[in-house]
Amino acid sequence: MSELVVGFVGLGRMGGNMATRTIAAGHTLVVFDTSDAAVAALCEKGATRATSPRDVGAGADVVFVSVPTPDIVHAVALGPDGIAAGGRARIIVDLSTTGPSMAKRVAAELAPKGIAWVEAPVSGGIKGAREGTLAVMVCGPKQACATVAPLLANFGKQFNVGEQAGMAQVAKLANNLLAASAMVISSEAMVMAAKAGIEPEIMLDIINAGSGRNSATQDKFPRSVLPRSFDFGFATGLSYKDVRLCVDEAEAMGVPMVAGAAVRQMLAVTQAKFGPTSDFTSITRVVEEWAGVEVRGRTAAKKSPAA
Repeated sequence: MSELVVGFVGLGRMGGNMATRTIAAGHTLVVFDTSDAAVAALCEKGATRATSPRDVGAGADVVFVSVPTPDIVHAVALGPDGIAAGGRARIIVDLSTTGPSMAKRVAAELAPKGIAWVEAPVSGGIKGAREGTLAVMVCGPKQACATVAPLLANFGKQFNVGEQAGMAQVAKLANNLLAASAMVISSEAMVMAAKAGIEPEIMLDIINAGSGRNSATQDKFPRSVLPRSFDFGFATGLSYKDVRLCVDEAEAMGVPMVAGAAVRQMLAVTQAKFGPTSDFTSITRVVEEWAGVEVRGRTAAKKSPAA
């Protein structure tokens, strides 16, 4: 794989860390992002700056894409200034949460151009991207998947779900629905406990020692809610987008999403209240406001005794 030139479009908090790991693994990297600062940070580590996605597609054999929305994925891959127009790239790997409908569309439009589309959405947050411990859901043509497997190994553990376009996106949307659902229902449980007078740390210990434990109580609450930092690293707007995509796709497949629709609404409320760039752990703040109580850890309480 060392002879392949790798490209990266999208150097945000996830993409930037994965690109950094790609350089650290010894690969030649060509990068582009709309943020000059993000590009400069990677160039200081050895990457080559590109002026556009098309420029990346002209300079790399395999191009990774890590961008926020399905429309941007399509534009980056197939727009007039997109990767496919560059002429060199033969494989595009989408690390984004694009949704199965857009994934199928992009794969179909790339095929006549002789470019393979590999879906590889990831889960595990910024920490996982930095440390290479992500869950990587993969689907696409066998040969293309085999070619990029050593590159994806730098990001975490791979789970191949087949060749059909859209399959990895279904897996990612289902995972993100569960993550958001855990945040919503855990917020309700923790706010209820706080209102009753149970210390949040004790309540978390109870939940995490019992059958109610989940990713929110084990990770997000101790890291971001109890300290009142609300900085886990996943934007409310992105979580809302993912859950909305999941519910829409499920309903189109004839799968009811009763609980999923409620989670979508909670994220819509959180986004309206705190904005799309707020951290999605701000879901708890919505429930707190309705209940008139805060889930405040001991350390945070000492810092703000009057709160």
